[in-house]
Amino acid sequence: MSTPTVLFVCVHNAGRSQMAAGYLRHLAGDRIEVRSAGSIPADQINPVAVEAMLEEGVDIRGEAPKILTTDAVQDSDVVITMGCGDACPFFPGKRYEDWKLDDPAGQGIDAVRPIRDDIKRRIQELIASLEPASTEAASA
Repeated sequence: MSTPTVLFVCVHNAGRSQMAAGYLRHLAGDRIEVRSAGSIPADQINPVAVEAMLEEGVDIRGEAPKILTTDAVQDSDVVITMGCGDACPFFPGKRYEDWKLDDPAGQGIDAVRPIRDDIKRRIQELIASLEPASTEAASA
């Protein structure tokens, strides 16, 4: 059975994309391969994003911002952008989604929680959309 691969991309790979990747790993386990990257990666993950995720029992402290590569996009089935603009390479046949989310950079925990909760809802919808597809792909 082929495991779908999801790549989350934002500019700094320090907040939104890391929270999304953390939730997808937490909720889907090994059923979906998870990657994240940034067009201009930050030096470290946003500590408020880490705090917000820890409140949900998801630990992203061990993650680090990574540079977006063409290979990462090419090797992914689903590419979810979060404000990376034109920096994200486009390949035909990939599923692209652009999630309009506020940037948690420089925000306090009270501003980051609703962003986190929006990401969680979107991740649950994403998992639901991918799981039937991974079963169908295996039987095709």
